Amino acid sequence: MSFASGGSPETRRAVSDLRELRALAHPLRLALVDHLMSFGEQTAAQCAAAIGSTTSNCSYHLRALGRAGFVERTESSDGRERPWRAVATGLTFGPAGDGESAAVAEAALVLDELSLKREEELTREARRRHNPQPNPWRSAEAFHEYGLSITAAELERLTHRIDELVRPFIAMTRSGAPAGAEAARLRLLAFRDPRQS
Repeated sequence: MSFASGGSPETRRAVSDLRELRALAHPLRLALVDHLMSFGEQTAAQCAAAIGSTTSNCSYHLRALGRAGFVERTESSDGRERPWRAVATGLTFGPAGDGESAAVAEAALVLDELSLKREEELTREARRRHNPQPNPWRSAEAFHEYGLSITAAELERLTHRIDELVRPFIAMTRSGAPAGAEAARLRLLAFRDPRQS
């Protein structure tokens, strides 16, 4: 697995256009964008091997993602199949403002749920593979949950501080990563507990 060439500027993309949201609303398409953001430039065949699909299926969905502006082709150094790359380092889904349509809000919710499902699958797979990991990685992995007593303003400050700590390590934009750097995932969920009124 290879990282994208680091050092490029971070470009998080807020997706609020209904057509763009619908273009992403497929589990394989979300998996492809996520894979390219995590591992950098990849061919359709490399994506297929990593995601567990076929090359032709990945090619079809990569082309659809390309038309929607989420991925783009790069130049091949050896004249073979040209790899694809993500054009953003992260995506957020949802209405741009309070006046957005209910259809946009619903499409964003569908994408959030697809993303959560994918992250849960990756987390479960990581838990299953925890013990066979080399010791440095086994020690570094964390599967923690915290029940907080916190105000909305405090929670916002906390998530912003964590976000600031994480940004220098984003795979697509990190330059000068030390030898031995590998792909890792960090998932931050912060929300008001839905069990209260």
